Amino acid sequence: MVDVHCHLNFHSFEKDYDEVIKQALEAGVERIINVGTKLDSSREAVDLAKEYDSLYAIIGIHPHHADKLGENWINELEKLAKSSKKVVGIGECGMDYYSYRSNAIVDPKLQKDIFVKQIELSIKLKLPLQIHNRLAGKDLVDILMNYKNELLDTPGMFHCFSGNLEHLKKVLELGFYVGFDGNITYDGIAKGEDTKLSDLASFAPMDRIVTETDSPFLTPVPLRGSRNVPQNVIIVGQFLADLKKIPFGELERITSENAKKIFNI
Repeated sequence: MVDVHCHLNFHSFEKDYDEVIKQALEAGVERIINVGTKLDSSREAVDLAKEYDSLYAIIGIHPHHADKLGENWINELEKLAKSSKKVVGIGECGMDYYSYRSNAIVDPKLQKDIFVKQIELSIKLKLPLQIHNRLAGKDLVDILMNYKNELLDTPGMFHCFSGNLEHLKKVLELGFYVGFDGNITYDGIAKGEDTKLSDLASFAPMDRIVTETDSPFLTPVPLRGSRNVPQNVIIVGQFLADLKKIPFGELERITSENAKKIFNI
């Protein structure tokens, strides 16, 4: 299995990241990609990737942090991207229109500007995108359509995919892959959404699906309520295999091949 999106660079893991990584590798997780959400966590993702052969880094600015940047942030991000071959993508970037208690909604115009700059950086550096979307699917697709002819042949993936079937079809038409996390094991539909994640995963073709955890968040059932870890990507894979009615080994092989194709890992 490959966990294409987690945050071992967050405070949740500062005391035991080494043990968590070893447990994941021993359980059968072949590769792990750590993801930055701002400049400091991006640097930490790169530093961590340098410590372990099986770890890689994606660096970028999350829409929550679009209003907390200095003037030279894009130059710093580019410099960081060029600093190590273990950097395999630009992200977690995108747009988010969900109003969180701790963060509310960052000005959408500012979110768009920060996202566009990261799209252009990904094109310049020939690195795939890892995109965050929550309740902003139409605007995201509209922005990406403006770069349709410039994006990589394998342009990247939508992390923790959500939305509806129409949005999914457009994302697939643009060439993107879609990632599913532990929340696919939850009952019901998330606030603001109108389509079950299992319905989206059922529609998505196997050759465009990747697995992820978003650790330490979105812990899958039956472990929900505890800290999520990369090892739990296996639970996500098992759920998807059952949903798709295919052997787990086949799901593992295909999703791992997909991850390697996107990120060249």
